Amino acid sequence: MKYILVCLVLLSCKSYQPLFNETANNWREYGDAEWTFSNGEIIGISNNTDGFLMTSDTYEDFILEMEFYPDDSINSGIFIRCKESVLSYTDCYEINIWDLHPNQEYRTGSIVARFTPLATVHTNNQWNSYKIEVRKDHIRVWVNKRLTADLVDDALSEGFIALQSHGKGKIRFRNVRLKSL
Repeated sequence: MKYILVCLVLLSCKSYQPLFNETANNWREYGDAEWTFSNGEIIGISNNTDGFLMTSDTYEDFILEMEFYPDDSINSGIFIRCKESVLSYTDCYEINIWDLHPNQEYRTGSIVARFTPLATVHTNNQWNSYKIEVRKDHIRVWVNKRLTADLVDDALSEGFIALQSHGKGKIRFRNVRLKSL
C-alpha cells in the first residue's frame, strides 16, 4: 500500500519537459532571421534582420530553463506570455540577451521596459544559463544563478514563448526545458 501511495505522489509531480527535439516541430518561425537545429542546439543568425522562433502552445505559470551562447553583437531575448504573432516588449515580457545594449537598463537579465537588472552579468562568447519563473503576476529571472529581475506585473497572464535573433550576429540555445506550475 505504501508503494502505491509513493507511486501516485510521484506521478502527480510535474517535471521538466524539453521544448526542443532536434526539429522545428512545435515551433513557428516569424521574420527574416535564419534558424537551424543542429547537435542539440537552436541557432539563430541575423544579418541586419529580425526573427523569432515561437512555441505552438501557450503557457501560463511555469519555470523555463535554458542555456544560451550570444556572440558579441547579437541582440536576442526570450519573450514570454506573447499574444499571437505580436512580438514586442509591449505585448510580451522580453527577457533580454544583449550585454552591449546602448541603454544598459535593458541589458542582459532585464525585463525590457519593465525591470532594470538587479545584477550586471557578462554573457558574450560563452555558455550561460537562464531560469525564468512565472507564477501568476510574479516573474523572477536568474542568469548564471544570479537573480537579475523580480517583477510583479499583471498585464499579461498567458501566451506563447519566443526566442529572438535580431540585428547582426548569432545566438545559440540548448537544453530548453519547461516545467508547468
